[in-house]
Amino acid sequence: MALKTRFTEMFGIEHPVVQGGMQWVGRAELVAAVANAGGLGFITALTQPTPDKLREEIARCRSLTDKPFGVNLTILPAITPPPYAEYRQAIIDGGVKIVETAGYKPQEHVDHFKAHGIKVIHKCTAVRHALSAERMGVDAISIDGLECAGHPGEDDVGGLILIPAAADKIKIPMIASGGFGDARGLVAALALGAEGINMGTRFMATVESPIHQKIKEQIVANDERATDLIFRTMHNTARVARNAVSQQVVAMEKQGAKFEDVRELVAGTRGRGVYEIGDNDAGIWSAGQIQGLIHDIPTCAELIHRIVREAEAIINARLGGMVVQRAMAAAE
Repeated sequence: MALKTRFTEMFGIEHPVVQGGMQWVGRAELVAAVANAGGLGFITALTQPTPDKLREEIARCRSLTDKPFGVNLTILPAITPPPYAEYRQAIIDGGVKIVETAGYKPQEHVDHFKAHGIKVIHKCTAVRHALSAERMGVDAISIDGLECAGHPGEDDVGGLILIPAAADKIKIPMIASGGFGDARGLVAALALGAEGINMGTRFMATVESPIHQKIKEQIVANDERATDLIFRTMHNTARVARNAVSQQVVAMEKQGAKFEDVRELVAGTRGRGVYEIGDNDAGIWSAGQIQGLIHDIPTCAELIHRIVREAEAIINARLGGMVVQRAMAAAE
């Protein structure tokens, strides 16, 4: 039971299912569970408070799996940026061979990783950004549609258009991100030209996910409408789970609020508290529209194997059956 694509071949994994980097969520226990199930998981570098702590997390993950896994390094403009070069070196020192980059101008990081034989997947929200990353020399692209949790960019293009638009122009392997969580999504992504899927919110609602059980249950209870787009007026759009705080931020933006006015409401420490104490309204936390298709909290192995098994059934039975029926109708 396996679906072989250019992506699975390039990265040495069994199934074309990826758990992307998620702040406060991408920790060793989740990443190792995904890897052991045949997928590709990513530790989130900046979840760790220091580069040395990242080294420890990489070592912890390696103690839990002998399968391939990677590290996400997201580069964001900031007045006082994290020590990216030190985090980058920690990844290299840890012997990690796969990195997911995201964010602002990753060329320096891509060059350094490539010089050490590390494969790089760059996450993009637009075709033009994907083409730029391809020119930089990355090995694969993760293309992120409007449905995604986190930052979907400012173009407001959903996956149904964005994925094939990128596939028309990108030559390197590409995985589809944003709005994926089941077999139907995987089959659709493959049909649209992708080589696999990247899932975030869906992996949050798994047994091994290192967040509070109440938040996992909240994801299951939420439907596809239970998100808000914040920071729209600041041209830094983020899709987050709808709660009291996100609704307050949206209302303040409508009144002309600037980032300084909402800074305390959206502080990362408050969002981290959501996952730790299980209070949905403690702060801002990321979730995608895929919440509407999440109905249980399985293990990572159960989830990945179910997706692949059902995807094969859709391809072989439902879609294959349609082709046969059309051929028979033509013959008649």
